[in-house]
Amino acid sequence: MTQPRSGPKNRSARSSRSSKTSDTGLPRGITADDLIDYYKRMVLVRTIDERIWMMNRQGKVPIAASSQGHEATQLGSLLAAEKDGDCFLFTYYRDLAVKMAAGLTPSQVMKSFMGKEGDPYSNGRQFPLQGADLDHKIIQLSNVVAAGLTQAVGYALASRMQGDDTVSIVYFGDGASSQGETHEAMNFAGVHKLPVIFLCENNHYAISVPQKSQMAITDIANRAEGYGLAGVVVDGMDIIQVYEATREAISHARSQGPVLLEMKLERFMPHTTDDDDKRYRPAEEVDNIRQRDPVITMGQYMTEQGFLNQEQIDEISKEATAAINQATDEGEEAPLPDPSTMFDHLFKD
Repeated sequence: MTQPRSGPKNRSARSSRSSKTSDTGLPRGITADDLIDYYKRMVLVRTIDERIWMMNRQGKVPIAASSQGHEATQLGSLLAAEKDGDCFLFTYYRDLAVKMAAGLTPSQVMKSFMGKEGDPYSNGRQFPLQGADLDHKIIQLSNVVAAGLTQAVGYALASRMQGDDTVSIVYFGDGASSQGETHEAMNFAGVHKLPVIFLCENNHYAISVPQKSQMAITDIANRAEGYGLAGVVVDGMDIIQVYEATREAISHARSQGPVLLEMKLERFMPHTTDDDDKRYRPAEEVDNIRQRDPVITMGQYMTEQGFLNQEQIDEISKEATAAINQATDEGEEAPLPDPSTMFDHLFKD
């Protein structure tokens, strides 16, 4: 693990090297089947994300924070975590792709966003997918900006004290990097060399505030040196680069100490369904960043490498739409939570 670096190779550089149809040339630890699996997960997440946004406009989903544009970062890091098998994740409100791809069904996700019985995180009591999904090693107890960083550091300290090899991975946005809890978490982790990865999803906006108005540096990863962390800048729109960087970071965190991974990516949608991003960024900016859509570029990569053909790509899209249609129906038919259970799970029995 090195100190901050920039200028990672882009997908076109990788794709142009060859048109191999085998697993040769893929990073250590993954196969073509892994990428096919994760491409399917990415398409499914994008499909439900788009449906959720539409249902908000229909008054059926109260609020949502889209993961569109963030999928390659979230899924590439999850792929590395699943391959390692001993990671615990602390997500934030934009991490739909992580939470769903980790094992939630489309029906569970839809019920959560609609506040219905069957929401696996809080049974419809909190913000969508906010709470805990211990079966899939994920916690997001609140939407307070940067709150997850101190929780993740605490979990990493507990792992160290208990003598297990768990690495905590905490996700947060560039806006959270300006919060005091971020300084406290990174400083404590650096001092004690804890097994934790700080994964910053830098989409260049803290709601409506651009990065240049938040800080005087270009790379948030440059802050790592001040805390004694390893810091790396990654093209967060490239699932393979994200996988490689996260895999290396897991190894480093477990053996040497914490890592700050800055994933450079794009937020295609407004901050939330309640935001109007036309007030602070021009339409042509959004049009330009959509040229790097990870769903499209990953699909192109899969066909270029011979892992999938266009007919298979189309079939994956159709299957995703069918699954989300069914989940939508199940969500609409599900009952609201029973009010008598409102105080369940607040205290230990």
